[in-house]
Amino acid sequence: MESVRIKNFAIGPRQPLAVICGPCVMEGESFTLQAAEELQKLFSAFPFSFIFKASYDKANRSSIKSFRGPGPEEGLRWLQRVQNELGLPVLTDVHTPEEAALAGQSVDCIQIPAFLCRQTDLLEAAGKTPAAVNVKKGQFLSPWEMKNVVEKLTECGHRRIILTDRGTCFGYNNLVSDFRGVEIMKKFGFPVCFDASHSVQLPGGLGTASGGQREFIPTLAKAAIAVGANALFIEAHPNPAAAKSDAATVMPFDELKKLLFQIERLYDAVQEFNVSPCCP
Repeated sequence: MESVRIKNFAIGPRQPLAVICGPCVMEGESFTLQAAEELQKLFSAFPFSFIFKASYDKANRSSIKSFRGPGPEEGLRWLQRVQNELGLPVLTDVHTPEEAALAGQSVDCIQIPAFLCRQTDLLEAAGKTPAAVNVKKGQFLSPWEMKNVVEKLTECGHRRIILTDRGTCFGYNNLVSDFRGVEIMKKFGFPVCFDASHSVQLPGGLGTASGGQREFIPTLAKAAIAVGANALFIEAHPNPAAAKSDAATVMPFDELKKLLFQIERLYDAVQEFNVSPCCP
């Protein structure tokens, strides 16, 4: 498996666990900077590679009345402040080839949303940028179908690829996580991430918004580490009850800290198991 380099660290085999973390959507410039700074302090206590995540546009909200974010111009400027003032690598979503070309010149990693993972023009545009590309497996795809996604990127000469599992939809406002998918997608030769936040989502479960079962984020995150995920994606918010997007599935910072303590021990054990000789 190839490792993917982002700033001064790499994601892949025999590397520290990478954690992509931040609020679902940018709720303001000062909010974004403050959230990034608080998370940076939180992650400084752990041996993880931290990537700050925040979206400038939530383009697939359940309702047309839902808050979407500041848009690419303002959002990318705020993320550049996070990079320049805090020295953090940043990740954000893109939705069109034009957005990919723009964001890919400034952020460290661009993310292809699950619903758009088969959009060839979008993937090709992302693959032509210098940024790493994190592609979320569509809720409607089997894990082995992601091989086609990988080939669309590698045909562009792009090899800084991360694949993220976020559950599979079988209808009726629910998602199911099949952890065989982590192993299946790792065979394509690139690091695999598990999105523990969106995997507990109940899409459209509240009618005009998605619901979720935040209490199961730790369970799924630990399971993903146990089966060999190279990275975790966990959205976090200083006050989830007031979050303007995905309030039911973002973790409060204090609970995130407790989970990271558990993840650290589990990840160390998995790495030791992988390098230890088998018993006779």
